[in-house]
Amino acid sequence: MNWNKPEVFAVQHKDEKVRASSRSGGIFTALSDYVLEQDGVVYGCVLTEGFEAVHVRADSTHVRERMRGSKYIQSRMNDTYKNVKYDLEAGRNVLFSGTSCQVAGLKGYLRREYENLLCIDIVCHGVPSPKVWKAYLAWQEKKNRSKVKKVDFRNKKDFGWREHIETLYLSNGQTVNSKAFTTLFYGHSILRPCCYECPYKSVTHPGDITIADYWGIEKAAPEFDDNKGVSLTLINNEKGKEFFDAIKDQVKCKETRLEDSMQPPLIAPFPEPENRMNFWVDFENRNFDYIVKKYGGKGIKNKIKNALRRIKRKLIK
Repeated sequence: MNWNKPEVFAVQHKDEKVRASSRSGGIFTALSDYVLEQDGVVYGCVLTEGFEAVHVRADSTHVRERMRGSKYIQSRMNDTYKNVKYDLEAGRNVLFSGTSCQVAGLKGYLRREYENLLCIDIVCHGVPSPKVWKAYLAWQEKKNRSKVKKVDFRNKKDFGWREHIETLYLSNGQTVNSKAFTTLFYGHSILRPCCYECPYKSVTHPGDITIADYWGIEKAAPEFDDNKGVSLTLINNEKGKEFFDAIKDQVKCKETRLEDSMQPPLIAPFPEPENRMNFWVDFENRNFDYIVKKYGGKGIKNKIKNALRRIKRKLIK
């Protein structure tokens, strides 16, 4: 049974190489390492060679490492739920990671509690359309006259943890840094319709442990604020606490106040944008150049808005 109020921690992996290759602070790696060491298996989201998000099974760190990092598109589950049940019934320890709705879906499928199952859900902004993502990649390939060979949805290595810049590595050796897809994502028009009514946009989640970027760390635990990544970690029940306690020697952690850890997805779903219908009409009938200029931060109106935001931030500082 999950608690009404979770225990809250700021977490950073002690191995700086692990933290550098993780999107936040490396808590997922610490937990999944522990499960793998117990001869367990890990289920999580990876990007395929065709840059589709899919859930896969890992019984080694090699496959698990592909699960690190953000994927701002909807993940295909395929036979994941069935395979998780098979592993559980075989007595294997299982870690399942995904969005809150995916965790809730798994629990609904299993229809009973398993002691050997650890569920980790992420604080989800909302799930973007894979169709828009494919159109974006095709637009970049056409514009740069080269195929995309690798994607980093948020390039922490070159731009720091706080920046949200997607980097595309092309076959011709060129590197493209962009905020176009990020801007579309945070515009919310490309999210699934159900995301605007998500029942998990609160401090209570279906996972045993909930993880996220620790936005607001400068207030909650300023000594962790080095722009290299911090994991917000919510312990939701006794099982989550047991697993967290088991990996504490692998991480640096500090218990923090829930009040200092709040971010929009922990409060309420993002409302459906007023221009969402206009976006999809434009998307189906216009080329992607038009979409990026109008909705992706490249048009003159968006540039003026962005400039005003930067000025406002400087004035506040």
